[in-house]
Amino acid sequence: MVQLYNLHPFGSQQVVPCKLEPERFCGGGRDALFVAAGCKVEAFAVAGQELCQPRCAFSTLGRVLCLAYSEAGDYLAAIEEKNKATFLRAYVNWRSKRTENCRVCIRMVGHKVEAPLSDTFRDQMSIIEMPLSEAPLCISCCPVKGDLLVGCTNKLVLFSLKYQIISEEFSILDFERSLIIHIDNIVPVEISFCVGYVALMSDLEVLIVKLESDPKTGESVNYQPLKINNPMKRTEGVSNETLQLDSDDFVICQKPVELLGEKSSQSGVSVTLESTGLDDKTIKYYHVQHLLYKRFAPDISSLVLSDDIKLHSLQLLPIYQTGSPTSDRKKLSQEKELLSLFCFFSLPHVGYLYMVVKSVELMSVYQYPEKSQQAVLTPQFLHVITSNNLQCFTVRCSAAAAREEDPYVDTTLKACPPVSMDVCALRIQLFIGLKAICHFKNHIILLTKADPEAIPERREPPKRLLSRKGTNVKFKTPPVAEAGWNLYIVDTISPVQLYKEMVDYSNTYKTAKTQSCIHLLSEAHLLVRAALMDASQLEPGEKAELLEAFKESCGHLGDCYSRLDTQYSHLALPYYKMSGLSMAEVLTRADWPLEDGSQKYERGLIFYINHSLDENLDEELSEELAAKVVQMFHMAEPKQLPHILCSPSMKNINPVTAMNYLSKLDTSGFSSILVTLTKAAMALKMGDLDRHRNEMKSHPEMKLVCGFILEPRLLIQQRRGQIIPTELAVQLKDTQPGLLVASVLGLQKNNKIGIEEADSFFKVLCGKDKDTIPQLLVDLWEAQLVAGLPDVVLQELFFKLTSQYIWRLSKMQPPDTIPLRTSEDLINACSHYGLIYPWVNVLISSDSLADKSYTEDLSKLQSLICGPSFDIASIIPFLEPLSEDTIAGLSVHILCRTRLKEYEQCIDTLLERCPEAIIPYANHELKEENRTLWWKKLLPELCHRVKCGGEKGQLYLSSLKETLSVVAVELELRDFLNVLPEDGTAAFFLPYLLYCSRKKSLT
Repeated sequence: MVQLYNLHPFGSQQVVPCKLEPERFCGGGRDALFVAAGCKVEAFAVAGQELCQPRCAFSTLGRVLCLAYSEAGDYLAAIEEKNKATFLRAYVNWRSKRTENCRVCIRMVGHKVEAPLSDTFRDQMSIIEMPLSEAPLCISCCPVKGDLLVGCTNKLVLFSLKYQIISEEFSILDFERSLIIHIDNIVPVEISFCVGYVALMSDLEVLIVKLESDPKTGESVNYQPLKINNPMKRTEGVSNETLQLDSDDFVICQKPVELLGEKSSQSGVSVTLESTGLDDKTIKYYHVQHLLYKRFAPDISSLVLSDDIKLHSLQLLPIYQTGSPTSDRKKLSQEKELLSLFCFFSLPHVGYLYMVVKSVELMSVYQYPEKSQQAVLTPQFLHVITSNNLQCFTVRCSAAAAREEDPYVDTTLKACPPVSMDVCALRIQLFIGLKAICHFKNHIILLTKADPEAIPERREPPKRLLSRKGTNVKFKTPPVAEAGWNLYIVDTISPVQLYKEMVDYSNTYKTAKTQSCIHLLSEAHLLVRAALMDASQLEPGEKAELLEAFKESCGHLGDCYSRLDTQYSHLALPYYKMSGLSMAEVLTRADWPLEDGSQKYERGLIFYINHSLDENLDEELSEELAAKVVQMFHMAEPKQLPHILCSPSMKNINPVTAMNYLSKLDTSGFSSILVTLTKAAMALKMGDLDRHRNEMKSHPEMKLVCGFILEPRLLIQQRRGQIIPTELAVQLKDTQPGLLVASVLGLQKNNKIGIEEADSFFKVLCGKDKDTIPQLLVDLWEAQLVAGLPDVVLQELFFKLTSQYIWRLSKMQPPDTIPLRTSEDLINACSHYGLIYPWVNVLISSDSLADKSYTEDLSKLQSLICGPSFDIASIIPFLEPLSEDTIAGLSVHILCRTRLKEYEQCIDTLLERCPEAIIPYANHELKEENRTLWWKKLLPELCHRVKCGGEKGQLYLSSLKETLSVVAVELELRDFLNVLPEDGTAAFFLPYLLYCSRKKSLT
């Protein structure tokens, strides 16, 4: 049974001053009500709290059987009956009709209007006749596009709304019959149409299809005569012979069936499209997608076909993207964007609500306490009428639409009550003799009629319960005077007012700690959420009031989930976030003493505070609230206490209080290292350095690194988007820099800190601006190379290190602190640092004035260049500050040119600047394919320089002898003679010639 709350969703009511008993009525946009009686339609102005006043009236061709209004196009469509013939007409420009007797224009659909007649159409109502080959049974207007769908016995006809352009200043509304939907095996009693979605209903069947706009390859929309080779039997388990029996001894009924999605195409209902548009470019729909087929079975216990087994109130309800509706009626391309679509239909005692956009699924089932006559669905409520009651039920449309609109719903950021939550009745209002209902804006229109006593007289038992013929029950009415009737307009109260009443009502459940409190507050939340989604219905100042109510409802739900120990306690976090409440405000609301005066903190509140403190919010709790948080976690979650104390929001905690609670912890169940580090941090705050040192010495450094990985905020915190080193990090910088670098590296390895964050941390820690690099950061980069972090881009890291090495060498700037690793350490520990070439050492040793303060930077740079992974070309543009005038700069430049295989230039430079290094260079570099440079480049250069003499003549001469020894080994005698200088002294070269000539015999 649906739970009933005695709330007051209905406000004032007034009587519509109709002259005749209404037969049909419907809402007309935001401000009008149409009432059909006899051969006349009356339009009434409905605006706010003012009395309903007649606006205009116009005559119809005959009695109105069906009435529908479209806000898109602002027209009224009607099925009218005259002399047992039915007609379809559309009334456009009805607002221009001032009096009942003023002229109207009648034209056929698609009739082209000439320009001279434009003034006639501008200021008078027009009636558009729409002829059909079959009698129309029902109609529906698309709320988005304004297209008109007409239901006939075997087909649906779609009239597309369009405008005829008469002149640049004037156009008139018209229709085009664009599509025929042929349907077999079902006769529509009601239809509903919305942006390509079609729902149709017979007495016991419902079919929902979607008209697809994307053409399929090879599929035609032209109608073909229906041919079904193996049609599904509409009556299962019954032979054709049985179906033809016409006997009182048989009762034939079909099984109840529900087919969702593609399976609904197996229902046996054939749907085929026939395009009737004049232009192929206007084709909107190409094929059909089946979404839902549902068939009900009648209750055969009474053997009577009564209204108890007939469906009613078919409706498609669209919900649009927030803030997207348009008010321009003359734009065919509407700006409304469909977010969700819902379908409702009802049996007399049960109603069904489906969601049908992305997936078809049953959302809610409504069990009515008594037999219903009609129902109307809105984004906020389901209104149902029985013979003597107006019932108001809650719906879950806004809950489903919220999940379609916002992907963050059902995360730790946002929440929404579930679609599966039980619906409830907010009110059952007494109304005598209810007959019909409709809804528009915030008004409910009710027709009541006090019937005289009706005496049922059974004429004969029915033959078939599923016959589509009329019922066989005849009501015999005594010949008394005409019964009294009234047409009421009942205003629904504002969502904010009803929300406040629901919140007040929920307070009766708070002390009992029941789920009813959450249920009613969830209903209030969904009410406000639905009102915010229907932005087109809001008054200018109403949205701000609704937003405030929305935040307040989130706060109430957060309170509920934080108080109650349920499986959904975690929802306190997203609801508190959406409420906009600060953590201090939530903690202030969290005083819930037990009956014995003690305090108990449930999972929801602990979960919220834990996550909030973990998210580094820019909110600092006062000393009192911080102490309260520590007390809460000591009672409820003692394992989380070290993490809680490391939050920036707990900055104002008294360290003595924190130390007392930490000392009470039993560390056997969790990491004692984390407790030790937290104690060390608190000891620093207290100024107790001896206790701090004792705590830090109680574990080896590698275990301390593990502790920092468990809680990075012991070292690094963020406040207002800025990285702030902790007092413990500052202390480690001065006392244990190696532990600090290893800890930050461990955080990077475990994805607890990013590369840029680590760089910023060390710059802030060492008090450097963004362009100055402290040595501790260089130590970190070197450690990253050694560790081989997978997320670090190798060449970027090379660039950082080489840039810093080069900058220091060019500025003669020593490191601000002693490097943690020497070049030898790096070469031994990291493959990216290569062994420095021997000739480089010779070159460097030639500079007796080398500054030892930057020797390590030079060695590391040389080692990187000598390594296998370094991209030499990337560093060349940055070598300019490093002058070749110094031996350090010269060594780097020659190393880079050598790696780029510019050997001849390197030979010239070495011969000029450091000839003692030329032979070590040649022995190391001039190998294999580069051996020819010994005699093609080095030998001629040395001969030339020996001949010229000078200060370095002896160095050149000794280098020449070494070179001749190598060439004599490599070349044959003839080739050796060819490379010797023509003006050389024979006695000097003779030993090498003799060795070369005897070389073959020796081998």
